[in-house]
Amino acid sequence: MKKQIMDLEVLSLEQLNERNVLLKLHCPIDGEILAGQFVEVRIDNQKDVFLRRPISVHYYSEESHELWLLVQLVGKGTRAISRLEKGTKINLVLPLGNGFSLPEKPQKTLLVGGGVGVAPLLYLGKKLKEKGNEVTFLLGARTSSDLMQIACFKEFGEVCITTEDASEGESGFVTQHSVWGKRQFDKIFSCGPTPMMKAVAKMAQERNIDCEVSLENTMACGLGACLCCVTDTKEGHKCVCTDGPVFDIKELKW
Repeated sequence: MKKQIMDLEVLSLEQLNERNVLLKLHCPIDGEILAGQFVEVRIDNQKDVFLRRPISVHYYSEESHELWLLVQLVGKGTRAISRLEKGTKINLVLPLGNGFSLPEKPQKTLLVGGGVGVAPLLYLGKKLKEKGNEVTFLLGARTSSDLMQIACFKEFGEVCITTEDASEGESGFVTQHSVWGKRQFDKIFSCGPTPMMKAVAKMAQERNIDCEVSLENTMACGLGACLCCVTDTKEGHKCVCTDGPVFDIKELKW
């Protein structure tokens, strides 16, 4: 779909925990937004913030035209977003990048996320369920307070949880959850810290399961012009913002 530049109205802003907010926008876009795509948000009224901020599409409703962005507060730009008030407008370029591949026939799918990397998996779960796929989420966090939107994820599939301090779900990392030994999956999707995705990719390869990952490289322009998000693949260097952010693990030098 052709990229669009739009001023969107803020519907609500919710503080999910100390480091993350949920921004809901009215987004009457002409066309389809794919699970796995992202947006670039312009930061207004912040003189020392020049670049837009790339944020994954967390959820989109074609019926209500409601767009959700899960925003991690890591710097001046994202903290400026967290101060937006209901009814104000914010400028976005969207949709950007490619999306996850939806199976042609219903499959048993495992969606693995860690930290704020869970963001694109909610909308992906929605799309997979609509296509008749069996959806299992495997979400990891350091502690229970870092887990977000669990009730929303449960609307689209079973939710398995790991926390490093054993405060919720099973203790350890997502790769250590017992679901790996109990279930057989046809396809795996993952987004989160690179070491986590590499570990998930290795497990997928060992089990001969197709796997796609969404890379989180720094993306300044979102258009492939600045080259700061380049990643090395088996076919050479590619821009994560235009050739990705979703890649089949067979393409990557992992």
